[in-house]
Amino acid sequence: MTARRRHPTTVSVVVSGLLLAGAAPAFADRIERRFKVQTHPVVTIHNPTGTVTVRAWTKSEVLVTARRSTDRMEVDIEQNANRVEISTRAIADNASPDDLRADFEISVPEDTELQIHDDSGGVNVSNVLGDLSVETIRADVALEDAAGYLNVKTVDGGFQCLRCAGRIEAYSISGSFRFVDTRSYRVRAQTSEGSIFFNGEFYPNGIYQLKNYSGLIEVRFSPGDSFDISATSLKGKVNNEAKLTPSSRHHSFRGVGNALFGSMNTGRAKVELSSFDGTINILKRD
Repeated sequence: MTARRRHPTTVSVVVSGLLLAGAAPAFADRIERRFKVQTHPVVTIHNPTGTVTVRAWTKSEVLVTARRSTDRMEVDIEQNANRVEISTRAIADNASPDDLRADFEISVPEDTELQIHDDSGGVNVSNVLGDLSVETIRADVALEDAAGYLNVKTVDGGFQCLRCAGRIEAYSISGSFRFVDTRSYRVRAQTSEGSIFFNGEFYPNGIYQLKNYSGLIEVRFSPGDSFDISATSLKGKVNNEAKLTPSSRHHSFRGVGNALFGSMNTGRAKVELSSFDGTINILKRD
């Protein structure tokens, strides 16, 4: 009697399956939570590493989608009354900084107040009209069509504000700032080693204060703009294309060297530019 031969295909399939299992992709985890909220909710985010993206929508709810990089960290999402709190934490003793990375996509009502702390990665916020507070170490911050009181602090992260309104305050050690198509009555920006670029409207009675230690400060204007300006750089240069007249707020008018004072048209807004050894450019808009 002839012995039955084992079919080789069965063994081949099993081995192939084990090899594919061994080649599985790196750990990925997706978490989604929804919360009903009232008007003017508050959303707080504390994330050591990762990208935080927040967008406004018309629903009266907060939608949080989180993706964690490893199972050595946990994402906590809780609601307390009209506040939604989001945070990450290590759950393994030997967790490295890379193990603590989590990326968030969050949808909120337009009138939401945001409080964001993100050490490294990036923060992106669009169309949110409530007050905003952001603190980062190395994470860049990008705001678009934001309003309210906007307060941004970084160590060496950059900051860009596109079509921002309300009151803006930005502080950094080595980060650079860009204010594009700004519609704010109050802008205060200060960085030690970064550059500052401002291209926006100068509102009547608005105050615009830009200051750094070194680096370029550049302000763009149109012929119809009305502002009173003081620009000083202790060891740098001041370059000016505006047709200024002596200002009643200053005792002197100078346009040569490292200082400039004067008024554009009727001087309805107040512009203060200051640097230690950086260059200050006051240039016409293209």
